[in-house]
Amino acid sequence: MSDAQSQSTPSIHIGQRAIGPNLPSYVIAEIGNNHNGDFNRAIALIDAAIEAGADSAKFQMRRLDNVYRAATLSGKDDDLSVEYTLDILRRFELSVDDQRRLAAYCAEKGIQYMCTPWDPISVGVLQEFGVAAFKVASADLTNLPLLGVMAATGKPLIVSTGMSTSTEIKAAIEFLQPRALAGFVILHCQSTYPAAFQNINLRFMARIAEMHPLVGYSGHERGTAVSQAAVALGACVIERHITLDRNMEGPDHAASLELAEFKQLVTGIREIEAALGSVEAAERSLSQGELINRENLAKSLVASRPISAGTIISEADIQVRSPGQGLSPLRMADLIGLPIARDLEEGDYFIASDLKSGSVLARRYSFSRPWGVPVRYHDVEAFLAISNPDLVEFHLSYQDMERDPAEYLQARYDEGLVVHAPELFSGSRLMDLATPDEDYRQFSLRETQRVIDITRRLKQFFPNTARPPIVANVGGFSMDKPISPEEKLQRYDIFARSLAELDREGVDFTPQTMAPFPWHFGGQRYQNIFIFPEEIAGFCERHEMRICFDIAHTALAANHFGFDFVGAIDTLGPYIAHVHYGDARGVDGEGLQVGDGDIDFVAVGDALKRAAPAATFIPEIWQGHKNRGEGFWIALDRLEGTV
Repeated sequence: MSDAQSQSTPSIHIGQRAIGPNLPSYVIAEIGNNHNGDFNRAIALIDAAIEAGADSAKFQMRRLDNVYRAATLSGKDDDLSVEYTLDILRRFELSVDDQRRLAAYCAEKGIQYMCTPWDPISVGVLQEFGVAAFKVASADLTNLPLLGVMAATGKPLIVSTGMSTSTEIKAAIEFLQPRALAGFVILHCQSTYPAAFQNINLRFMARIAEMHPLVGYSGHERGTAVSQAAVALGACVIERHITLDRNMEGPDHAASLELAEFKQLVTGIREIEAALGSVEAAERSLSQGELINRENLAKSLVASRPISAGTIISEADIQVRSPGQGLSPLRMADLIGLPIARDLEEGDYFIASDLKSGSVLARRYSFSRPWGVPVRYHDVEAFLAISNPDLVEFHLSYQDMERDPAEYLQARYDEGLVVHAPELFSGSRLMDLATPDEDYRQFSLRETQRVIDITRRLKQFFPNTARPPIVANVGGFSMDKPISPEEKLQRYDIFARSLAELDREGVDFTPQTMAPFPWHFGGQRYQNIFIFPEEIAGFCERHEMRICFDIAHTALAANHFGFDFVGAIDTLGPYIAHVHYGDARGVDGEGLQVGDGDIDFVAVGDALKRAAPAATFIPEIWQGHKNRGEGFWIALDRLEGTV
């Protein structure tokens, strides 16, 4: 008999509702922040949840100063997607009084109020409300101190597992079993918004059931069939986001169900084929979207005070804070008792190299073509001090567009300049210069023109670059399915019109080749233009345009659509100005470390030498900048001799 089968609590109770195997599934309508900070909209969402037949309407509560480190809250040094997440949270958070009124309204209407606390203070506030249970966010599965606080309340817990490995799920279950005496349910979850069917692996629920008897599903996929299939596979809890309008601002609306769909969820339509996966793998792999969201939402170990090199790390030196860009809280015990090899400021991340004797360091590299590294304003000086790049590629966020580069750049640089335009602008809007929505196109034009103007200002610091390339994801995506061939031609025509309306004097606007299922800050879309080599080459020829060839993107497109990847380099070679080097696997696994995917970089290098000998390049590795750029240096080590 397994550990799960031997446990004495086969069910839990939330209010008067019993939850467990062979009982009706408990349906949670996750409102989260889909009220967008509007109390009346929150009331309307509760009404929608009731009409749809949900058992519970769930919200979120957090104190940002207890969830994020101070440096992150100040906006000094974190990633584009973290800045976006904080901007949304600050604008959309409801007050404690609003939450209290919502709980009372739920009680009046006969639906269970539930809430996810993201910090211990919020747990205490919700205790005062008299909540019947607590929901644990995927981001806090590894946050054992917070799990302990919730378990100590004596209330049942519902625990999501998105962004987590099998080992982390098992560790959380083992932590909760002796502490959560009111019982708990573990929800299988794929934390991308929306989630791609091929990444959901619904059969992994069987693996969770081997660890713990109460299993559910928290879904972020399009439609309802997969969530209904989860019930058929034994889910005793189903959680789905609910919204009044999927097109509203905010990261969760696109993965949410509107009222009519939520009714379908509760009544049941079974379309599960695209979602069924396998439980044979010993490890739960994380999709690229989950890796993105893990970095944004999960927790890290950070320094609780300034620490000098040589200090023996104690528990008092460590705090658990978001975002998840440092060492996992599960490694706290491994870190305690070790000497630290570097100086840390308060709030600095502990990183994997702090657990070992050394890491890959930057050095001087030699390639047959000019090369560079991705940078942000705050780290360009540090990267230039430790290596010899020929150029730098600034990856701008929409908040960078409000910053003065002169506050960060103190000299004139001999290196070349490339700028990567933001994918996301204020108001949660992705750049789309090919949209048929004229208001949206005009917004994208205004913001793109601002990027061009910023690039011209940056030229004063990099005088050796006459026409800096601006790498851009120019749009042409759709949310739920690919567009028709006729619509695709229209999108190319709209983009051509946008190009004509931009003042591009002094810059080289270079769209990058795209993947079929691009990740936009943790959520997946369908890409429709700048995928097929012949289409791209024809557009470039007609409009005298050059491109950024993203190796991983085009490899994924070749895998999905079945065209010749190396042949694509020959077709596009005359138009390639710049190259992004990264590995890829399957149809949506992008940004992998060189050598960790399926790309033959020797063949790629030979093709690029033949077809685009003058193109510059950078390594574009997911989170390559961490640990002082270690991911970039690993990639460059592996590429030397092939580029």
